[in-house]
Amino acid sequence: MKRRDFLRNTVTPIAATAINGIPVTSMGMESPLIQALMGMATDTDHVLVLIQMNGGNDGLNMVIPIDTYGAYQAARTNIAIPENNILALSGTPKTGLHPVMTGVQKLFNDGKATIVQAVGYPQPSFSHFRATDIWMSASNSNQFVNNGWVGRYLDQEFPGYPIGYPNASMTDPLGIQIGSVTSLNFQGPAVTMGVSMTDPNNFYNLINGVQDPAPNTPAGFELGFIRSVARQTQQFADVIKSAALRVTQQNPYPTGNSLADQLKIVARLIKGGLRTRVYMVSIGGFDTHAGQTQADTSTGSHATLLLRLSDAIKAFMDDLKFLGVQRRVLGMTFSEFGRRIKSNSSTGTDHGAAAPVILFGEYVNPGVVGNNPTIPASASVNDNVPFQYDFRSIYASILEKWFCVNNTVLQSVLLRNFQSLPVIKSNSCNSAFPDLTENLIIKNYPNPFTSSTTITFKTEGGHTSVLIMDTLGRVIYTLIDQDYATAGQYTVTFNADRFAAGVYYARLQNGAVQQVRTMLKVK
Repeated sequence: MKRRDFLRNTVTPIAATAINGIPVTSMGMESPLIQALMGMATDTDHVLVLIQMNGGNDGLNMVIPIDTYGAYQAARTNIAIPENNILALSGTPKTGLHPVMTGVQKLFNDGKATIVQAVGYPQPSFSHFRATDIWMSASNSNQFVNNGWVGRYLDQEFPGYPIGYPNASMTDPLGIQIGSVTSLNFQGPAVTMGVSMTDPNNFYNLINGVQDPAPNTPAGFELGFIRSVARQTQQFADVIKSAALRVTQQNPYPTGNSLADQLKIVARLIKGGLRTRVYMVSIGGFDTHAGQTQADTSTGSHATLLLRLSDAIKAFMDDLKFLGVQRRVLGMTFSEFGRRIKSNSSTGTDHGAAAPVILFGEYVNPGVVGNNPTIPASASVNDNVPFQYDFRSIYASILEKWFCVNNTVLQSVLLRNFQSLPVIKSNSCNSAFPDLTENLIIKNYPNPFTSSTTITFKTEGGHTSVLIMDTLGRVIYTLIDQDYATAGQYTVTFNADRFAAGVYYARLQNGAVQQVRTMLKVK
């Protein structure tokens, strides 16, 4: 069942009511009582966070080939990372990371990151602008497409947008880009499917009600008027602000790190309940033609960028766990191209072809996909890393395994068929409501269900109840209300033939222990 259909059929505004004296006056899915019972956000849709590394990242100095280190060092005598400085990756003795990337190393070794080697496409472009367009549009290099792969995906999910949006089915932005204007990535077939915040300061000005003053000139008056109109027509400003204000505490992030600043906002909005599907953030400066390293080749401009990237990703993941939403999020890094195999005389690297991509999250298949790039014994300034994996195969993997789209939609979004890669766990989209609780004591299968579902629960013995509630928080059916002589796991069938399609909650109470399970009945 598509998310938009589920929301349209199940989530409607409710009138003010009270449950045990507690007022409930918001949307059913946002009932404060239900959220308190759940102990987490009730919106469990998957989220994709794209991190763009602008300028063309030097993949060979980020993900370093240890097994062919001699050829690597010979091709890069003035910028090669010393072998004894390379960070080891668990279970992958042939490959290591730049020494500043301890954050990503920790995620990898904990099974929460995967590296895809040599990602590119046939006939690569070495133009920043054209190569970026190719990655954003998911087009062939000889094909010009004026919309993006994310925009096409969102257009499939929310047809007719923006007419009639926001609405009861989707109150939130479909996509959000932070750090720059909305890119081709979010451009749909007709209109852009995302909103942008050009600077993190814009976000904090929004939630704090602050506006930069306009100058006291005729032009300033015009600017003030334009801003006023923009505020009135910015349909999603209020929901973004509301989501942000729900979160008052976050885990620490590194200071002086623009990428970390952007990711901190993303984590806040996800925890705040925003149902936005795709976020995009960016970090620039990777066009390292000169001065890529210093005398100590483990330091320099590229090292600084990789440090910021790695620290920001690790802080983001730690914050998501602190906020309890880590299982909702998949992250991906990408750059418009890599760099040449051989370094230049200016201690830099020139525009190249393929480069590694990092995916991170609770549901990635950890490890290294692919082999270390082949490095010629006598590399020339024209030698490039040949691509092993088409970048659109990674998109296909995300769409199929993370957003659960069918093959017809997949080919429509990516313009033709691309095989997916084993980078995301196969069970990542086996339920409309993935299990977010570490220790589930009540669950049901199947979920979603059409007429009945089997509820499995654990009890420590003694009085135990299993109640079915609707989105108003009302108990509509009592499944179990009895004493158990022994602790154990038990099952009971919930026959829902007489109930309408929609969201229901199974609430287990066993002494002082309680837990609520979200269930979805479909037609």
